[in-house]
Amino acid sequence: MKKIVNTALIISLFVSTFSIANEVNIFNARHYKADAELYSKFTAATGIKVNLINGKAGALEKRMIEEGADSAADLYITADAGRCGAFKAKGMTQSGLVSSTIKSSVPKSFRTTHWVGVAKRARIVYYSPERVSGAELSGLTYESLADPKWKGRIAIRASSNIYNKSLVASLVKNNGKKSCRRMGKRCCCKYG
Repeated sequence: MKKIVNTALIISLFVSTFSIANEVNIFNARHYKADAELYSKFTAATGIKVNLINGKAGALEKRMIEEGADSAADLYITADAGRCGAFKAKGMTQSGLVSSTIKSSVPKSFRTTHWVGVAKRARIVYYSPERVSGAELSGLTYESLADPKWKGRIAIRASSNIYNKSLVASLVKNNGKKSCRRMGKRCCCKYG
């Protein structure tokens, strides 16, 4: 897996936010070895200890909501922009991610004033070679998965999965509502 995380950006984000702290509490819903390596590099570069509180996104979010202003969380790291948007909608994020480092390091489409994306997700399609030829997949797009010819021939995540909700939201943003309405009941994630 190609690592697309910019260590300098992560360190600068942490330093600018936690420059007066001796330690930082990260509520972490990701499970990647590369993340632990980043936190080690951050501690080595700043002397600030990283306390990881690992768990599933829903459980961590519930805990932070219940604890409110008394939450130990300094930073929440999760695996999907959809989760960030939903957490923001609950009033659980704060604005302020507007530094020149963020603006110069993170493309506008990967950040808001409430959260910053640090990695891209690869969307994988599994298929049965007995039912689908490699040639059929040439030029395949997520929009074209709405074609009934794919039913029972490929596998993608369920439409209720947050990753697919984010995918559909990006399709609406990039292609417009009209394009997604044309897919109608054949929505790209219906057959997941």
